[in-house]
Amino acid sequence: MPMGSTARKVSLTGIKPTGEPHLGNYIGAILPALRLADSYESLYFIADYHALTTIRDRELLQHYTRSVAATWLAAGLDPDRTTFYRQSDVPEIFELNWILACMASKGLMNRAHAYKASRDRNREAGKEDLDAGVNMGLFNYPVLMAVDILIMDADVVPVGRDQVQHVEYAADIAGSFNAVYGDRFKFKIPAAVIPDEGSAHTLPGTDGRKMSKSYGNTIPLFAPEPSLRKLIRRIPTDSVPVEEPKDPDSAAVFKLLERFGAVDVVSETRARLSAGGMGWGEVKAQLADALVAEFAPLRERYESLMAQGSELDDLLAHGADKARKQTRPLLERVRDAIGIG
Repeated sequence: MPMGSTARKVSLTGIKPTGEPHLGNYIGAILPALRLADSYESLYFIADYHALTTIRDRELLQHYTRSVAATWLAAGLDPDRTTFYRQSDVPEIFELNWILACMASKGLMNRAHAYKASRDRNREAGKEDLDAGVNMGLFNYPVLMAVDILIMDADVVPVGRDQVQHVEYAADIAGSFNAVYGDRFKFKIPAAVIPDEGSAHTLPGTDGRKMSKSYGNTIPLFAPEPSLRKLIRRIPTDSVPVEEPKDPDSAAVFKLLERFGAVDVVSETRARLSAGGMGWGEVKAQLADALVAEFAPLRERYESLMAQGSELDDLLAHGADKARKQTRPLLERVRDAIGIG
């Protein structure tokens, strides 16, 4: 039975492999997306072709793709209960990409956030050519993302607020196609779902700002323990003497402990900091201990999946087979609608 015809609605989550997964990803993206499997027919894919807009190192791209896949599986994604695949393993996506590119207006692409941001950076830098450094992959990125969504007949797409435009573009492009060929085939119009982002917005990075790869302030999920402890020791704190009272909520290290530490440890630490007599170095040690303990089981699963000859590639190939049971018949219907083949 095609995925889109099941009783439950379809949810699609794409993961772009452009860096090592970090705590912010885990709290703000991975956990909320995995919870959707309780309510939807859930699909998850590694958007490896999307990463080509910025990554040109083949070994790095391969590593990030495997690392992101292993992270999601270690975090609890069940490949038997869901569909989990690499974008590059589904060739129908790339044929449909051309078809829908012919239905997407350039004016729509001109208004895409990523493209406008690139032009704004060039303008601020005083460059005469506002398109300097912009490749067609970046410019056409919204079309490929629309295809990712539409070819899976997705009802909902969980995204952050800054990504809602991509789902709106998918709906717009689907509408353009439906207006021309709707008597023979109509795409489903998807909607964005914004997961509860409270934790994501308040999880600070090592510099106190929101944890983000763009800020270079992330804490990797699976950093070796010595590296993790060293990174946490470097988190800036105030210079209030140990014996003096401190404001726990003013420090990124305590906010992180509050999220990952045991309730009794957090409560006691807050009281000791507020009363005086506890230094930030001890809080950092507590945070490191909490992270090591919480992610030890995930790390073991992650490392086994990343090992040479693991089941990871077989799991992704199995997911691709499941995905193509949806994409092959849908593309055939599209080809028939437009008069190709």
